[in-house]
Amino acid sequence: MMKTSHFIYGLSALLFMYSCSNTKYLAEGELLYTGADVKVDAKELPKKQRKELEKQINDLPRPIPNKKILGLRPKLYIYNNTKEPKKDKGFRHWLKYKVGEPPVTFAKVDLKYNADVIQSFAENKGYFQALTTSDSTRSGKKASAQYVIKPGKQWKIRKVIYPSDSTSQLDKAITRTLGKSGKRGLLKPGDPYDLDVIKAERERIDGRLKERGYYFFSADYLKIQVDSTVGKYEVDLLVKVKDETPENARETYKINNIIVYPNYSITKENKITKPDSIQVYKDLTIIDTAETFNPRIYDRTLYFHKGDLYNRSDHNLSLNRLVNLGTFKFVKNQFKVSNKFENTLDAYYYLTPLPKKSIRFEILGKTNTANYSGSEINVNWSNRNTFKGAELLTISAFGGMEIQVSGQNKGYNVYRVGGETSLYWPRIIAPFKFETSGGFVPKTKVTIGYEFQKRIKLYGLNTFRGSFGYQFKENVRKEHLLNVTEITYVSPTNVSELYKQQMAAVPALEKVIEKQLIFGPTYTYTYTNTMQKRKKHTFYFEGNLEESAMITGLVTGANIKKGDTISVLNVPFSQFVKAEADFRHYMKVGENSQIASRVIVGAGVPFGNSRDLPFIKQFFSGGASSLRAFRARAVGPGTFKPEVDENTFLPDQSGDLKFEFNTEFRTKLVSVINGALFVDAGNVWLFNDNPEKPGGKFSGDFLNELAVGAGAGLRIDISILILRLDFAFPLRKPYLADGQRWVMDKIEFGSGSWKRENLIFNLAIGYPF
Repeated sequence: MMKTSHFIYGLSALLFMYSCSNTKYLAEGELLYTGADVKVDAKELPKKQRKELEKQINDLPRPIPNKKILGLRPKLYIYNNTKEPKKDKGFRHWLKYKVGEPPVTFAKVDLKYNADVIQSFAENKGYFQALTTSDSTRSGKKASAQYVIKPGKQWKIRKVIYPSDSTSQLDKAITRTLGKSGKRGLLKPGDPYDLDVIKAERERIDGRLKERGYYFFSADYLKIQVDSTVGKYEVDLLVKVKDETPENARETYKINNIIVYPNYSITKENKITKPDSIQVYKDLTIIDTAETFNPRIYDRTLYFHKGDLYNRSDHNLSLNRLVNLGTFKFVKNQFKVSNKFENTLDAYYYLTPLPKKSIRFEILGKTNTANYSGSEINVNWSNRNTFKGAELLTISAFGGMEIQVSGQNKGYNVYRVGGETSLYWPRIIAPFKFETSGGFVPKTKVTIGYEFQKRIKLYGLNTFRGSFGYQFKENVRKEHLLNVTEITYVSPTNVSELYKQQMAAVPALEKVIEKQLIFGPTYTYTYTNTMQKRKKHTFYFEGNLEESAMITGLVTGANIKKGDTISVLNVPFSQFVKAEADFRHYMKVGENSQIASRVIVGAGVPFGNSRDLPFIKQFFSGGASSLRAFRARAVGPGTFKPEVDENTFLPDQSGDLKFEFNTEFRTKLVSVINGALFVDAGNVWLFNDNPEKPGGKFSGDFLNELAVGAGAGLRIDISILILRLDFAFPLRKPYLADGQRWVMDKIEFGSGSWKRENLIFNLAIGYPF
C-alpha cells in the first residue's frame, strides 16, 4: 500500500514539474491558452438535442490550443526544449518546427469574435432568440475561455412555397424539380430551420435545372425568403427567382455545332492551315491536321448530339470518358452561344494527347528473415494509340529473385524472368451490343505472357499464360473484370536428383512439378469507397470466381475416380471451381489514426478430371502480407507440420480452403514515420483426407486450428513508396498438441534461442492490405 501511494505521489510530482516546464518559457505577462469550454444552457431542449448542439459548437472557438496526449503537451515540450536552429534546415529545425509546436497564448483569443461566431451558428440552426456570453479564467500562467449560450426554442418550418401560379417557364421548371409527388425537395414542413439545408436546396434546384437546358442558371439566382410572423416558433419559406437574374439564365439552350480539337497544344498556337484538316464525322467537326485519331472513338465518349437539350449529366459524362480513355493529358471543354440559331450552344472540346509512346521502370521488393527476401525489376513500354483508336499496347519484361537469408531454406533461392504483352481496346468487342451509361469506357483486353522460374538446386518451371476478356467500371467504386477465357500451361524442367529423392519421402512434392493445363473463365468484382477520406468507415471488397474445363469435362466424360483421365496435348487438363473473397474495413479513430482489418475466405473444389487443385491455384498462408509471425507458405494445412531432414529444404504448404483475419492499429508518429500494432490469424485446410498430411482436413473444429501471431512495425511514407518494417512473433501454433497451442506463456524477448525460433522480421514495400 505504501509503495502504491509513493508511486502516485511521485507520478503527480513528475506531471506537475512537466506542466510547469511548458510555462516557464513564456514572456512576462503571457499566458498559455488551454482551450475553451462551451456550455449550452437550455433546459427547454431535449437532452439529446442539447448535447448535439454543444458538440457542434465546441469546434467553433479559435485558436485551437496546443495538442494534448494523456493530459500532456509533448509537441510544446519539444518546441520549448529544442534550441533555436542556426539554419532553416537540418535536424534541429525539423525537430523544433515540424515535430514541435509553438505555444498558443491567450493574447490570440478574441472572446467577442468567438461569441459572435457561436451566436451566428445558433441562429443559422433556427435558434433565433439565442444569447451568447463569454468570459475567461486564469490560473497561474494559464488561461482558458468560457462561453455560455442560451439558445431558446428552435424554430421549425411551417410551409415551403414554390412558384406554382407563375406563367414563367423557369418558375414552372423549378416547381417540377419536386417531382410528381412534390416530395423531392430538401425543405420539409416540420423540420427545424437550417441555413445549410436551405443552401443545399438551392444547389439541388440548380442541378435539376441544369439537366433541363438551363445552362446559364446559377444557385445564386435563387432566394429563399423567411417569414417568421406566421406563428410561434414557426417560419414559412418562399422560393423565388431574383429579379436581377439575367435573361439568358431564364432560357433553355440546345446543342448546335460540336467541334473537337484532338491534337490541341496548350503551349503553341493552334492554326488551321489546310481545308482538308477539317473533317466532318456525323454531328462532329474534327480539326486535326495530323489525323491523330480515328473518329469512331468519339462515338463512345461524346454524349451530346446536334439538337440535344443541354444537360449537365451528358456534359460531365463526356468529360469523364475522355479523361478515362487514358490517352489525353489535358481535356478542356467550352460552350459558346451560337451565332446561327437562337438559344443554341456550340460545344468545343480541346484535347491534348499524352506522349504516344513511353517507357517506365519499376523496382519492387520484400524481405523476410524467416521467408524469402527479394526484389523485382519491371520495364514497361506503352503505346497509347496503337491503331489510331486510343488502343493501349503494353509490353513488359521483368526479372526478380527471392532469397532465403537464413533458416533451413537458405540457399534454395528463386529466380524469375519473363514478359507480358497486353492490348486494350476502348470498347467491347463481342457479337452482341454492350453499352454502359457511366463515365468509364468499357475495355476489351488480350494478354499473353511467359515466365521462367528457377529454384536453385531443385527445379525450373515454364509458365505460359493467355487471356481474353472485358474490363468495365459502373462508377468510381465498382469495377468488373470478366475473362471469357484464361489459359495457363505449366511445364517443369531441370528437376534435380535432390528434389526427386525428397519426392520419394514426401510424395506431395510431385504436385509442384506436374504439368498443368488450366483453361476457363474468371470473374472479379471490386467495390471500394476508400477514396472518401473524410468518412469514418470505408470498405474494400474483392470477390474472385473461376472455373476450369467444366464444359470440356462434360463433353469428354472425364472422371479421374473411374480412371477416365482425358489429356489435351498429352497433358491432363485441370477441372475445378474456385472462389475467394477479400473484405477490408478501415475505421478512423483520430486525425492521423485508423484501425484496418481484413478477412479472406477462399475455397477450391476439384472434380471430374482432377483429384486436387493444381498447385498454382491452391491457397497458401504465412508471410509478409499474410500471417507475419510465420514463414511464407509455411502454415497448415490444418494441424499438419512436415517432418523433414534439417539438411534439406522445407516444402511449401498449401490447401483447398483458406481463412485469414488481420487487424492493425495505424497511427502517425512523427513526420513521415507511422507506427502499427497488429494481430494476424488464419490457416489453410484440405477438402479430403490426405494420409501424407495428417490433420490437414477441414472440420467443424477449424477455429481451434488457427495460427495466431502479433507484432509491431514502422511504415516510412515518402509519397512515392511506403517502406514497411514489421516485427512479429507467434501467439498460437496450430501444429502443437491440442491444449498446448497457445504459446503466450513461453514468450521470452530476452532469450536468444526464443528470438531465433520465433521473432520474425519483415521488410516490405507497401501496406499488407
